[in-house]
Amino acid sequence: MTTTITIHDETTSGEKKEAITLEFTSSLITVDEIIKKRIYQEVTEHNAKGNSIFRGLVQPNKAEIMLNGKKQEKKKKIDWEVQYKAAIESFKTNGIILLINNKQADSLEQEFEIKLDTEISFLKLVPLVGG
Repeated sequence: MTTTITIHDETTSGEKKEAITLEFTSSLITVDEIIKKRIYQEVTEHNAKGNSIFRGLVQPNKAEIMLNGKKQEKKKKIDWEVQYKAAIESFKTNGIILLINNKQADSLEQEFEIKLDTEISFLKLVPLVGG
C-alpha cells in the first residue's frame, strides 16, 4: 500500500507555494526520506521534460549562473545526488527547515507517521545552490 503526501514550499511570512505530491511505500518515514524523495522526483521530472529552467529546492550554483544565467541548457541533465547532498547540508545548517504539522523537524533520522491530515512544508531561509 502506498501513502501519498503533499508538500509545500513556504515563505517566512507563511505563504504556501508550489505543491508537490510524493508517494511512499510506508506510512512511517524519516525526514531524510522526504528530502531524498522530493529531490529525486523534481530532478527526474525536470530531466524527462527537458525544460530549460529548473525550479527545484536546490538551484544552480553561482558559477553556473554567471556562465549561463538561471536558464539551463536543454540537453544538460541535473544530477539528483548532487542536489540531494546540497539540500542535506542546508538542512543541517538550518538553511532550510522542514515543518511537519507546523513543528520543526529536529534531525534527518526523525521518524513520523503520515496521516491523512499530515502537513509538510519546506521553509528556505537562504537560497540553495548546488550541482
